[in-house]
Amino acid sequence: MKADDLAALTGRPIGEVESWLQPIAAAMAEFGINTAAREAAFLAQIVHESDGLRAMEENLNYHASRLPAVWPRHFYLPPDEPDGRLDASQFEHNPEALANVVYANRMGNGPASSGDGWHYRGRGLIQLTGRRLYAEAGVALQLDLLNQPEALRQPEAAARAAGWYWQHINGNALADAATQQSFAQLTVAINGGLIGEEQREQLWKQAQSLFNATA
Repeated sequence: MKADDLAALTGRPIGEVESWLQPIAAAMAEFGINTAAREAAFLAQIVHESDGLRAMEENLNYHASRLPAVWPRHFYLPPDEPDGRLDASQFEHNPEALANVVYANRMGNGPASSGDGWHYRGRGLIQLTGRRLYAEAGVALQLDLLNQPEALRQPEAAARAAGWYWQHINGNALADAATQQSFAQLTVAINGGLIGEEQREQLWKQAQSLFNATA
């Protein structure tokens, strides 16, 4: 992998992405992402997840009208009935409150009052989310991510955490299969669904071409 490969995949000038070259290369070496097929799949996923290596933190700044669509079990807007849900207007452009509510009591997080949802919101190249994953990654990487979660915004930690999570989901085995189905399985394991599937596949095909990987 060269800087111009990252530039091509992200659609950004080399000068804007070359600082990522060493951290990503080191993470791929550490976690056995060491064939053209593995590199192509890994880079396609992290480039999509991070908006071209731009976003190292989840964007939770929502307009009220979007909240019931994204989290229909949590929020409503009049004239709909509450049915036990919260008024979305109270969480408009309020990322901290939103994170604490939607991530409460799951993924190892405590209740909304604990602040865990905000502290352990999605960060890194593959956005780790939730206290449990932060703790597991921290132990594996020998980083104190529970007390310093913001470390995942830095290139080295962001890349290593992405490599660790890739290993956690058996990403190399899925990348080795190099089928559309196996790549879709990677997307679900990383994203929880198939959001951005078309762009991810376009990036994958582009990376396969760059690295002469077999489709």
